[in-house]
Amino acid sequence: MDLRPRGLRALLRAPRRLLAAAAALVVLAGAGTWTAAVAAGDTPAVHRSDRVMAVDGVRLDTSYFTPAGAGRHPAVLLAHGFGGSKDDTRQQAEDLAQDGYAVLTWSARGFGRSTGRIGLNAPEGEVADVSRLIDWLAKQPQVRLDRPGDPRVGMAGGSYGGAVSLLAAGHDRRVDAIAPAITYWNLADALFPNGVFKKLWAGVFVNSGGGCAKFEPTLCRMYERVAESGTPDPAARKLLQERSPSAVGDAVKVPTLLVQGQTDSLFTLDQADAAQRAIRANGAPVDVDWIAGGHDGGDLETGRVEARVHAWFDRYLKGDGGADTGPAFRITRTGGVDSTDGTARLRGASADAYPGLHGHRRAIALDGGEQHVANPAGASPPGVSALPGIGGSGGLAQLSALGVGVALDFPGQYAKFDSAPLTRDLRITGAPTATVHVTSTRDDAVLFGKVYDVGPGGTRQVLPAQLVAPFRVTGAEAGKDVTLTLPAIDHEVQKGHRLRLVLASTDLGYASPAAPAGYTVSLKGDLSVPTAPAVTTAAAPLPAWVWWLPAAGAVAALSLLLTAGRRTAAPAPDPELADVPLVIKDLSKRYAKSADRYAVRELSFRVEKGQVLGLLGPNGAGKTTTLRMLMGLIRPDDGEIRVFGHTIRPGASVLSRVGAFVEGAGFLPHLSGRENLELYWRATGRPPEDARLDEALEIAGLGDALARAVRTYSQGMRQRLAIAQAMLGLPDLLILDEPTNGLDPPQIREMREVMIRYAAGGRTVIVSSHLLAEVEQSCTHLVVMDRGRLVQAGPVAEIVGSGDTLLVGTATPVAEPVMEKVAALDGVASAVRTDDGLLIRLEPGGTAERLVVELVRLEVPVASVGPHRRLEDAFLTLIGGSA
Repeated sequence: MDLRPRGLRALLRAPRRLLAAAAALVVLAGAGTWTAAVAAGDTPAVHRSDRVMAVDGVRLDTSYFTPAGAGRHPAVLLAHGFGGSKDDTRQQAEDLAQDGYAVLTWSARGFGRSTGRIGLNAPEGEVADVSRLIDWLAKQPQVRLDRPGDPRVGMAGGSYGGAVSLLAAGHDRRVDAIAPAITYWNLADALFPNGVFKKLWAGVFVNSGGGCAKFEPTLCRMYERVAESGTPDPAARKLLQERSPSAVGDAVKVPTLLVQGQTDSLFTLDQADAAQRAIRANGAPVDVDWIAGGHDGGDLETGRVEARVHAWFDRYLKGDGGADTGPAFRITRTGGVDSTDGTARLRGASADAYPGLHGHRRAIALDGGEQHVANPAGASPPGVSALPGIGGSGGLAQLSALGVGVALDFPGQYAKFDSAPLTRDLRITGAPTATVHVTSTRDDAVLFGKVYDVGPGGTRQVLPAQLVAPFRVTGAEAGKDVTLTLPAIDHEVQKGHRLRLVLASTDLGYASPAAPAGYTVSLKGDLSVPTAPAVTTAAAPLPAWVWWLPAAGAVAALSLLLTAGRRTAAPAPDPELADVPLVIKDLSKRYAKSADRYAVRELSFRVEKGQVLGLLGPNGAGKTTTLRMLMGLIRPDDGEIRVFGHTIRPGASVLSRVGAFVEGAGFLPHLSGRENLELYWRATGRPPEDARLDEALEIAGLGDALARAVRTYSQGMRQRLAIAQAMLGLPDLLILDEPTNGLDPPQIREMREVMIRYAAGGRTVIVSSHLLAEVEQSCTHLVVMDRGRLVQAGPVAEIVGSGDTLLVGTATPVAEPVMEKVAALDGVASAVRTDDGLLIRLEPGGTAERLVVELVRLEVPVASVGPHRRLEDAFLTLIGGSA
């Protein structure tokens, strides 16, 4: 089970004196290899050495990454997720090394090429291994020391790797900062919530670990015992608690960035909440970030999260007080449907302090008298909420974000209590609570509480993040009042919708009593919901790939609804621009709370039909802000944007002519490519005939693969399927953000042909990419930005061809003596032979005309003369090398 460790793609105190007598870590003779990974362009080289290290009879497979330069650097340990290996963290390790860190990755016991049995982060096992790795780092000449034997070191990891980061900080005082993600604070609470066995996730743990025999015997016996009985016993809870960060919570006293997933039925938001409260009580700085995705699917926001982790380490390991680590609390919120992959559109919100899960509560009255609920024999058929195992490809949480009600409750097996239609919008942020009275025909009752958002007329009900809260009621035969803490969520309930509290007797993900029983349930008060009003829309711009406006008309209608009352009359369309895809004129946007600092300033350019436009610029150039304004997500302070003559603003109907592709599209793996696209289009609510599915598929060029299950697709095929999804309806303006990420050269070439074919039909493509060589081959025109301003716009050939290097084609090869004479000419800086002739770089003041005269004088058989400069050279020249 990767438990989203590879989904985070590499994000992410052996007992203090207790382990001082443990066997010292030994580097096996001859096991080390030293290699160098060199990034493209001018990026500094990163050195990597692979070693197998022995600790207490266990062999750990490790990789050590260091910057190319001399000197000592802070160190970072990157831990992988369950079912993964050190290879999952390689890219982030290289990125950190390029930023000046010494990085050590390793495969935990029982995973990858490491030996040993899985101990679920046992203090004497996996946690002790971390301390031995820190011992090794302290001896490396590239690592900065706080004192002898004590390196400056941070830890990051996702899921299983996040937990060992927390545990290491509690066991080893040498850990200086941590950034755990989508992980647990108390594993017993995570797998046995309120005394109910989370059977599906527990089974995924065991199976993805290689089976019960791969675990420590005590863990294997515990799992088999609980799985057979369906009821966790005190010994099982004790075993998992001993391996949980909560066991050493009073000793975690280092700066901590907690990243937790909202679509996560495995490690819910309350796990990060408990960690925040404990670590904050110890006096350490703690920031909390709720991302859109989690173990059940959704967007893991990998790029943004890793950037924040890097900034966290810059501040607390490098001591860079100016590093922007972000707000104390940040949350990614959903609103509408993303036209590229069917996921929810994302936007950020933040607060200066973590609000917790229970603040600023509002009482919601519910109706519904005493109701009877049956627990069927064998707890079958079970209700359905989250479905572990398909989360990595989208899962039920993704469909829930689309507004598709996929949760299933069987008649007779649940009680429901409804509110009146809301008179105003309600944002729930935290864990609702309710008190109910439960009576059972047996002494032991298990119920599953959940809160639905029910649309007008009851036509659609959505279970936010597909989360339920199980609870066991002992002594229920005599009747008992129970206060339920329902799942922590962030969800906006619109005016006119109702809230529905459901108490069900079964759920697919959990173990219910096998014996038939009857429950009687009644309310004992209102539903109490937390609102967190201090959490407001984040002022800082988000990465470009999380800010896209859907093309679907249904979503445009939703945007109109959400912005009603705030919009003013739009300017009339300009008939002279009715056929022009995009015109941006004098566009400016100031940073929040600043009168003179601009994200974009006086930007103007025009895009015509049939063009493939590349949008280029270094970090901070203003590309993200420009695209957000183009999508109607934020308003410019000055200037205007017109798409086909219509001014862009939130909810503008012309946005239905815009399609977009965002990196990381999610698809249901068991469905075919065609079925995935049809499902997405149905979710938009637009007529099937408007999809123009066959035309989009022909352009994407997937061929017979459309009939195959998506789980059989290569990465390149998935990318093309995602672009086909963005092209549904054949939008006139198609925006592609990093469409070639993760593709090999043949796949990149295929993606280039897809873009060119799409524009060839008279439509327009805007592509943002960091692969300059690919942009040079794919795009017809460029817009180059730097520091918010336009640097240059125009045809690629014009921008690239303005350099000082000429390619002189010759009819026959040039002899060496003649070459020497050419290199010695006035105005020539260098001359080299190529397969096609001569590559000549001119000195300042040298001209092509003068060069040609001299070449003719030397009897060089000149056949052609033209500029020769790569886009990379032109780009760096235009922005002054600031990329």
